[in-house]
Amino acid sequence: MEAEMKQWKRPYAVGAVVVFEALALLMPAGGAWAQAGPAAQSGAPQRAEARRTVDPGRREFESNCAVCHGKSGQGDGSVVELLKRAPPDLTQLSRKNGGVFPIDRVYQTIEGGTVAAHGSREMPIWGRDYRIQGAEYFMDVPYDPEVYVRTRLLWLVEYLSRLQVR
Repeated sequence: MEAEMKQWKRPYAVGAVVVFEALALLMPAGGAWAQAGPAAQSGAPQRAEARRTVDPGRREFESNCAVCHGKSGQGDGSVVELLKRAPPDLTQLSRKNGGVFPIDRVYQTIEGGTVAAHGSREMPIWGRDYRIQGAEYFMDVPYDPEVYVRTRLLWLVEYLSRLQVR
């Protein structure tokens, strides 16, 4: 009986986590959750309060990208000497695209839809890797793999848009 209950609860618990993380993605850093603190009531700057909110894009970047691209995104990661080609400075994407952040190109590059012009692709194909991770994590739980993958990719794209030099 207890095993049946655990099986029944798991899909709903996982679904709740996915929905919560998707909502966190949609909330701007200065959104309602950040404004609920004392800083909002006193009229003080909300920068410190916003830093305490969940930032899934930053978490994804630091977990998966910073080793090559560096924590600041400037292409100075800890394994850069081991790569055939230095990773690009991700803070300059908008500047190199006429001042407009190239959302689709960045998404396609991370997802794996863009093929390298010459030689092998050293960057992992994160779309494929996220699909594998999702299948391993959710196993028998019904979930939409495309929503899971797109959410994680969009977290990264949104975070990279915030790294741009103005």
